[in-house]
Amino acid sequence: MATHPQSSTLYMPIVSPPTPAPSPRLSAFEPLSIAASIEDPACNARREFATLTPALRFQYLAGLLTDCTPAELLFISTTITPLLRRDFLKDLPAELAFHVLSFIDDPKTLVRASRVSRTWRQLLDDQWLWRRMCDLHGYSMQESEAEQENPVGDSVTEEDLDAISNVSVSAPTVSTLSMQQLPLPTPRPRVSYRNHFRYEYTTTSNWLHGGKLLRMHRMPLVPSSRQTPPHNAHGDPQGGQVAQPSSAIPTSVAIDTNWVVVGLANSRIHVFSARTGVLSRTLVGHESGVWAVSLVRGNDGTKSPPVNRYEPDGRGDDEDPADEMDMDFDEEFPDPLDYDPLMPPTLRHALGLDVSAEGSAKHARRRSASDIFNSAGGRARRSGGSRARPAPYSSKPSEPSGASDGWGQPHALVVSGGCDKDLRVWDVKSGYCIYVLAGHTSTIRCLKVLHSRPLAVTGSRDRTVRVWDIQRGRLLRTLEGHEQSVRCLDVCDRRVVSGSYDCTCRVWDIETGVCLHVLRGHFHQIYSVAFDGTRVASGGLDTTVRVWDASTGACLALLQGHTALVCQLQLSPTMLATGGSDGRVIVFSLDKSFTTLQRLSAHDSSVTGLQLDGRFLVTSGNDGRVRLFRFDRAGGPGKCEYVRELTEPTESVWKVAFTRETCAVMSKRGGKTVMEIWSFRPEDAGMGGKMRLHAS
Repeated sequence: MATHPQSSTLYMPIVSPPTPAPSPRLSAFEPLSIAASIEDPACNARREFATLTPALRFQYLAGLLTDCTPAELLFISTTITPLLRRDFLKDLPAELAFHVLSFIDDPKTLVRASRVSRTWRQLLDDQWLWRRMCDLHGYSMQESEAEQENPVGDSVTEEDLDAISNVSVSAPTVSTLSMQQLPLPTPRPRVSYRNHFRYEYTTTSNWLHGGKLLRMHRMPLVPSSRQTPPHNAHGDPQGGQVAQPSSAIPTSVAIDTNWVVVGLANSRIHVFSARTGVLSRTLVGHESGVWAVSLVRGNDGTKSPPVNRYEPDGRGDDEDPADEMDMDFDEEFPDPLDYDPLMPPTLRHALGLDVSAEGSAKHARRRSASDIFNSAGGRARRSGGSRARPAPYSSKPSEPSGASDGWGQPHALVVSGGCDKDLRVWDVKSGYCIYVLAGHTSTIRCLKVLHSRPLAVTGSRDRTVRVWDIQRGRLLRTLEGHEQSVRCLDVCDRRVVSGSYDCTCRVWDIETGVCLHVLRGHFHQIYSVAFDGTRVASGGLDTTVRVWDASTGACLALLQGHTALVCQLQLSPTMLATGGSDGRVIVFSLDKSFTTLQRLSAHDSSVTGLQLDGRFLVTSGNDGRVRLFRFDRAGGPGKCEYVRELTEPTESVWKVAFTRETCAVMSKRGGKTVMEIWSFRPEDAGMGGKMRLHAS
């Protein structure tokens, strides 16, 4: 007992009671193990096998297998096989699994691998793998396509982040091992690169091996007697001249993803649906043959119309720079809002002139071509060009298919010109002629429309180049300087290159009307030009092709190889393709050497059509053939190989034009003009079905 010296309280030690031991219980496994040892005939053998060394265990198993019958060996095999299976991709970390899959270049192998298991399919559905496959096969997705599939934009909601965090293999991360550098984890994109690759791969396969003929239209070359011109009282044709019956020969073509527009020598313009091949419209109004057509895309509502954004010059966004123009300049060019009051509202809407749709007259004013045109010219006139200029709408070159981007107008438009000297603007949806623009005094021979701006440029046999505002319906500029007929032209940004029978090309600034350069060197008539904003290529009757520097006007190269007229030209970022009346197609490099990459004996007669993109080269000739060539990546840049005939041979082929999904061929067959529209889209594209990438 212990007592505290300052207290009378007594503390007694307390000992904890002992923990009771658990009650003895019979093990539930002991009787089972005893029973198993009695019933299992291999119990003693298994105990003996467990006591052997590894070397003796192998001998023991070998002895057992030699004594087994074939049926017993089959049983052993079927039992052992599942035990030896191991999903290496499932067991590997996601970083290593993606690194292994990155060595696969064949898309069919990826498709077959995705059928192994659900885990493999989850891995192979990753966007990184299919984006790499798109880049590897040249199916890179453009920004415009990504915007169309991602209307929401780049914003990521909390639900998206939660979904991303729950995905274990959404994107590969950087591994600590020495391997290929892999991207950091990023949010799963809204754009499906797998679907994009499926679409592009199937479309390419259709170009190489198939394609579907949507429609074949036949038109008689010579019109019937009911289409002969009217006669006067003396029985002579009206006008005092003997009028020859016009023929339905195609003279020009323009094509995009929705429409195919064909101009004919009989003054008609046919508009076909590129989706179905059906003849949708026949535009009637020209009094003579149509020599040039251009197609302007409409705004389908998925994109906001472009607005003229000015470079910063100290003004606020609400201030209109057009307010600073001189009064005399405003008198020279009428107010952009001054359009024909008798124009029907539907046609004003088709041109984007519906002010109520924009909310104010000021917005409509900024969308006018003449306003952009005059603002630049007005400030340049007042300050000598030192003030800020309007930012250009688009600096990309014109499309070889004859189509151009619109300026935000809701409807697609057709611009045409021909032997009646008039420029006409048509509404594709209604088929009505909106404007008849007079000014040229001879046949309009060539025509281009600028991207994202309502400006059309025409070249005529009257030796002039004219610039038109096709939204307001007025002439803006007359560019004079050529001494003979203007045969061809091309546009890019604010510059125009025109080629003439006077053996010269001229580079113009359409906003100021100034001739920047006169390109002299050809000693015969020029029939074709191409302009990409940096270089100018020209070809003509002297059988040579010349390449010029657009900024200085200097001749960079004189290219030879043709033995007749060079009538077809197209520039790409790395090469120049030319076609001549000798049936040859020559591909030149655009580096400093300007070497000849390939010479193709494409046709037995004159090359009538030539168009190329990053994958294919399509040519047509008077020999009635339409041939497809494919650029070989393994063979080097500019090397292409013959693939096949796109159509059945005909008497002659007048025109050919194509987009990624559609090809239009105009030929002569059986004494008639035959219009063929081919589709290379996947069969169920656009109908909600899935496009299949065959793994066979």
